[in-house]
Amino acid sequence: MTIAYLLLALAAGFVGGAMNALAGGGTFATLPSLLAIGLPANIANATSNVALLPGAGTSAWAFRDELGPVGGVGIRTLAAITFAGGLVGSVLLVVTPSKAFDFIIPWLVLYAFVVLAFGKRASAWLQQRVTIGRNTLLSVQMLLGIYGGYFGGGVGLMTTATYGLLAGHTPRELFAPRTLMLAIANLAAAIVFVAAGMVRWTACLPMLAGAVIGGWAGAHVGKRLPAEWVRVWTLLVTGVTTIVFFARAYG
Repeated sequence: MTIAYLLLALAAGFVGGAMNALAGGGTFATLPSLLAIGLPANIANATSNVALLPGAGTSAWAFRDELGPVGGVGIRTLAAITFAGGLVGSVLLVVTPSKAFDFIIPWLVLYAFVVLAFGKRASAWLQQRVTIGRNTLLSVQMLLGIYGGYFGGGVGLMTTATYGLLAGHTPRELFAPRTLMLAIANLAAAIVFVAAGMVRWTACLPMLAGAVIGGWAGAHVGKRLPAEWVRVWTLLVTGVTTIVFFARAYG
């Protein structure tokens, strides 16, 4: 690890932590930098996950006074399901080929973009025709937890999109529950990745430090942003991310 690589890891951690606090998608800042440093994809993914954990925790703490039920489901219930899903997903990553998700991720992020773009109208249309019950939200939360533990890239964006679709919340209203679920999924995965020896600590530690600062800064900036600004930023991040991952997987 040269000084340049350490600075790259620090800067990527700051950007990733701030992105997670504002809209999600912090993995899309940290993972490419770790790949550029030369880490294998599965090691880079695990290292990125652990590095972003404290930043996600910092953001969740900053938003703690805004926590409340999502779609009538309590935060503790959602947290327990997310943790269980994160454990399952991280174990899947350990035992499956590291490139298995490369061709799936673009479609998942595209889903997030479409739902965010049309989520308010789609939510109203859906709620007029079907009853979105507690079991639906719990099932989707388990899937989000598994994805967050397996890869995690864009899970914050997908959580925002899914909560908006199923519960009718705006992106700004979801800062607190989204950042908390992200931190919990990261925590579950970090336990497995550290135990499996998949974390490259020389790159993880400077990235972790940057993510803590970025997560704190992003959370405090996010509290002052109008809801429409947050929505535009979220759409921008999701749209660019979708293009990049389609080009990476199919280009």
